[in-house]
Amino acid sequence: MSSITAFLHDLAPGDVPAAVRERARLWLLDLAGVAAVGARTPLSRIVRDHAASQFGAGTRGAARMLMDGRPVGPAGAALAGGMTIDAMDAHDGHRLTKGHAGCGVLPALLALAEAEGRMDGAEFLCGLVLGYEIGTRAGIALHRTARDYHTSGAWVSVACAGLGSRLLGLDAGATRHALGIAEYHGPRSPMMRCIDHPTMLKDGSGWGAMAGVSACYLAADGFTGAPALTVEGADVADLWGDLGSRWHTPEQYWKAYPVCRWAQPAVEGVLSLRAAHDLRPEDVERIEVATFDASLRLAVRAPRTTEEAQYSTSYPAAAAMVRGRVGPAEVGPAAFADPEIGRLSGGMVLRAHAGHDAAFPARRFADVTLVLRDGRRLEVRDVEARGDPEAPATEGEIRGKFRDYAALALPPARVGRIEAAVGGLETDGLRPLLDALCAPLDQRCGETGGAAIGGGHPRGAPPW
Repeated sequence: MSSITAFLHDLAPGDVPAAVRERARLWLLDLAGVAAVGARTPLSRIVRDHAASQFGAGTRGAARMLMDGRPVGPAGAALAGGMTIDAMDAHDGHRLTKGHAGCGVLPALLALAEAEGRMDGAEFLCGLVLGYEIGTRAGIALHRTARDYHTSGAWVSVACAGLGSRLLGLDAGATRHALGIAEYHGPRSPMMRCIDHPTMLKDGSGWGAMAGVSACYLAADGFTGAPALTVEGADVADLWGDLGSRWHTPEQYWKAYPVCRWAQPAVEGVLSLRAAHDLRPEDVERIEVATFDASLRLAVRAPRTTEEAQYSTSYPAAAAMVRGRVGPAEVGPAAFADPEIGRLSGGMVLRAHAGHDAAFPARRFADVTLVLRDGRRLEVRDVEARGDPEAPATEGEIRGKFRDYAALALPPARVGRIEAAVGGLETDGLRPLLDALCAPLDQRCGETGGAAIGGGHPRGAPPW
């Protein structure tokens, strides 16, 4: 435990390798774009209104909510920010955690920094790296030691408590209590229930961020917690022994599409065949997909909500064939009525593949076959999603996605301010980024032109 506490409190920005810092900066930019478009969903609106009414700012400082501007207590800001990002399932993740660290860590760190007046940008970027390092290890540890498959919030809570302990300057004993409180109260939600019944519950990231931020403030006030076994257990000691020598931050994957990672190999396979053979949707009689079992649990074929569209394998694969892309517009209701997407999704043949199932979760494969109306069968095997750490997304891809997503919700000047503030953290400090990320959504967006989230909707008017 002492080495973990020392890593949390003693790591300096200069101790983080430059390549790790730069990857964290790109994850920050990616998360900002996802947050912008996520803020246009009903899920985000509901949770931000909830935080405003139920998490009032107290005497310990206030934090503005992401893409909202209203000040609330830091735990409420972490909750609202985590759920806003999670509202659009396009954020980074890690294969062995089967979940997402950045989605909860970023809003918690923003909230803690603003509430505590910690505006050093280099320190903020170092804190983001710490969140990925602690969160990824805690996630792998919990999956190793728990029978159930739990949401990301279960272990994101530990990462956020660690970050809070650092920002609040807690001693080793109080830090240990903060981690223990967070692990105990972290939402060990049954993830497969939301896979089987997709709703706004999503991946628990916001709830985990809220639990972690609350834990560090409780520990600061003398509240005690049981030991965090994902951190202190002898059976996970190997995961923590390489702190500072192995960096998990660059091991996160990047998402090219706003749907569950488990569906993305199928989407990738469809898009590759479509492009290679210059196909139109009417050329295709049906799509066949052989993949790992967990992907087959994403079983919604005719979504009624964006959550159902994001937690589906057949629907986004069909949308990819029809539209040649899968972006925020394809997981909004304007696309649900497309008859060709409905035809291909409803008629898709999905089956288990024993080899792909054995490779999961370290690798996620799909075999995709397009059966054409002229009788031909076009196949691609062992397809994986883009952006895995072995073939990481380029800086250009990440920046391009940020600009595309942010432009669906924000005026161009604000998109540029966010990108500049991320790049200037070390020189300009955190304040410009906080102001750019936490301002209210601009209701005049429609006056500035630009693409809409869904067909026929002006920017600023969501299609949900």
